[in-house]
Amino acid sequence: MPPATEGGAAADAQKDKDANAKLLPLPRKLAVPPGAPARSSVPSVRYDLAVSGTGEADDGVPGDSGPREIFERGGASWYGIPFHQRKTASGERFDMMAMTAAHKTLPFNTRVCVRSLVNGSEVLVRITDRGPYAQGRIIDLSRGAAERIGLIGLGIKQVALTIIDREGMRCGGSEVEEGEAQAPAASPAPARRQVKVPTRRRR
Repeated sequence: MPPATEGGAAADAQKDKDANAKLLPLPRKLAVPPGAPARSSVPSVRYDLAVSGTGEADDGVPGDSGPREIFERGGASWYGIPFHQRKTASGERFDMMAMTAAHKTLPFNTRVCVRSLVNGSEVLVRITDRGPYAQGRIIDLSRGAAERIGLIGLGIKQVALTIIDREGMRCGGSEVEEGEAQAPAASPAPARRQVKVPTRRRR
């Protein structure tokens, strides 16, 4: 312990007082003059979980044609290899690289534009399965669809869903064509050959 010096406590108190005199109090509000525009023009993003039937307008992405109505907003996850080529709830075989998705309530073959609220990228998918059933998640994308919006590395991402139900609507910066993301034509099942077995006679 250093030896006590005469007037040491008083000198320390004076130093603290001088240091505090140089500090200015923080303003209670943002230092923006009245009537001045905001410093950032980036729109705020809401990350509420599992908000359905919002009815609010989505401003879209650059190059899009006007606002679209958001059907649902919440978390998106993805599924891949463990379910590849298994039957989905619609009866189709799951292709993890196809642009498909699972939703709890939307009818099968509904076309949905999934927009990432993180980076603004979009992908058009078709509903072929049911799920997800984890809290806060509203859609399960195939691996191929998840890669399109950069979801693979994050695991879960906040998205906004828009139902594509009329011609001229856009997704991912391009107009959705009438037959895009529709169900593939089912191949006819091979006809079963009937074999007639003769009845046995009693002896």
